[in-house]
Amino acid sequence: MARPIAEEDEEKPLDPAAENVRRKLVRFMIVNLGLLFLALMVVIGALVYKARNAPVAAPASDVQAPAGAPLSGDIVLPVGAKVISQSLSGNRLSIDAELTDGSHSIFVYEIAERRMIGQFAIRNK
Repeated sequence: MARPIAEEDEEKPLDPAAENVRRKLVRFMIVNLGLLFLALMVVIGALVYKARNAPVAAPASDVQAPAGAPLSGDIVLPVGAKVISQSLSGNRLSIDAELTDGSHSIFVYEIAERRMIGQFAIRNK
């Protein structure tokens, strides 16, 4: 059995003051969404601009090895030094060595230039 629609169930038109407030809220929402969209476009534009103008990263290896022949060279450490460990990063080789007096040093070797570029003593305070 269908229930008859009563007058109080129907939506009544808003009074003029409430309708005015509703219109202001809708206008406020539209302006804020527009500003939010504009700010989002500016951020996306800045990211695209920065990505297009980013410097091209150099390849990790500048060493040009002849085809089929491995690179070779000498790394000179102090007499009696024992290599504890080594680490390679790009064109730089880091060698942790124990010296004859029992102290440790880290030697940094530039492979591309084939020369020692640094020696760092490890000391306790």
